Amino acid sequence: MAAPKYHLHLKGYVGGYDFDSDYVDFILAKNEGKEVNVLIDSLGGQSNTALSIFSAFKRHGCVNVHFVGMNASAATIASLGAKHISMDASAMYLVHKCSVAFFEWGNLNADDLQSLIKNIEKQKQDLDKLDANIASIYAKKTKKTPAELLALMKQGGWLTAQEALEWGFVDEITDYDDDSSPVLTNDIANALASQGIPIPNLPKQEQSAFNRFINALSTFFKSNHNKPTPKTMKIFKHFSAVLNNEQLNVNSEGQIFLSEQEAESIDTKLSELHSQVQSLQEQNTTLEEANKSLTETNKSLTEEISALKQAPADTSQKVVENKVEGETNEVQKFLNTRSSAKDLFNMIP
Repeated sequence: MAAPKYHLHLKGYVGGYDFDSDYVDFILAKNEGKEVNVLIDSLGGQSNTALSIFSAFKRHGCVNVHFVGMNASAATIASLGAKHISMDASAMYLVHKCSVAFFEWGNLNADDLQSLIKNIEKQKQDLDKLDANIASIYAKKTKKTPAELLALMKQGGWLTAQEALEWGFVDEITDYDDDSSPVLTNDIANALASQGIPIPNLPKQEQSAFNRFINALSTFFKSNHNKPTPKTMKIFKHFSAVLNNEQLNVNSEGQIFLSEQEAESIDTKLSELHSQVQSLQEQNTTLEEANKSLTETNKSLTEEISALKQAPADTSQKVVENKVEGETNEVQKFLNTRSSAKDLFNMIP
């Protein structure tokens, strides 16, 4: 029998780019009201991401989860919101108490030690609350008491598919033709040990002499030439604002991985910015034309004002005679009359 078609493949580190809550939300939104099949193969990771995916599965209401390989910790928590959980007959299942990374190095005086103890006690209280919350979620799925689940989490042993079914973590055991059996390699064993997860009793895959040489060489260079340095988390304020996501998926090489939804958000924002730039360019062209017109008008007015200022100051030495030949004006007439009168008076004896 062949396995169903999967809409989501969640593998690797829970909280990494291949087991991301934002991408889960995106796929579920695209299939709203439809049945969604999810394949999970993961050793766990961040509990906050697991709880987010658990809630997303629960809200969607039509999610079927299928486990293959070795699944532990946060990967099992994420599945609990599904409507139906199946598990390959050869797969493995592990629940355990939550943990946090802890490292302290240096010389501490009494005050420093007291501060450290206080901080550790606070962390323990937070872990106790988180364990209790997760145990209650397991209990609701398995129909057992939270105390029973806390005891199992404290024990932290691997469960076979049959044991997981008996506990009630899964609803069905399958034996699909294309499901492969889990393989325990040195890398997987080292990863389990580094996280405090017990190594399952599985056949260990033999490595070729060449692979052993490459691994040894890689280990040598890592330990001698690539000593890890504290990594500071860069905050991309505006980039995160576009994505509406304060946490970006960054791998160990500093590469950022985006989900399809995040890429669409960036594309939409770039389209909006492109439209705004085009609008500003059109406005700038209009303003340039208006400025050119105003400049020409100002030049014309300046010339006109200059001409008006110059006109009253003009002088001329030319005398214009308006007398018309043969024409006697009023003054001349008066003088002629006076002369005639004088002549007439002188004629009187």
